[in-house]
Formats: sequence, structure tokens, C-alpha cells
Amino acid sequence: MSELFREAFRAYSAQQARRTLYELGEYAADRNPKGYTEADVPRLIQEVRAEKLRRRRAQPNK
Repeated sequence: MSELFREAFRAYSAQQARRTLYELGEYAADRNPKGYTEADVPRLIQEVRAEKLRRRRAQPNK
């Protein structure tokens, strides 16, 4: 019985992962319909890091 639940959970997890990747792909395609190039990578990394830093600074200290 536990093997059946384990397999059902694996299938569910895989389905959720595929759905998430599909949604992320749609989001990326909407954001930049022309696609990204290697030259875009450093700029994108800087944007993500800056956003993470802003979020950290905005959070109250716990």
C-alpha cells in the first residue's frame, strides 16, 4: 500500500514540476518574445541580485 502512495506522490510531483516549468516558459516568452542571448545573461543576473537585495532590505529584522 505504501508503495502505491509513494508512486502516486511521484507522479503528482512530476506533474506539478511540468506545470511549473510550462508556466515559467510562458512567462519568459511573454517578457521577451525575441528571446535572450548570451549577452543578456550578465544584465539578467544583476537584475535578479538587485531584486533579492531590495527584498532583504525591505524585510524587518527578526
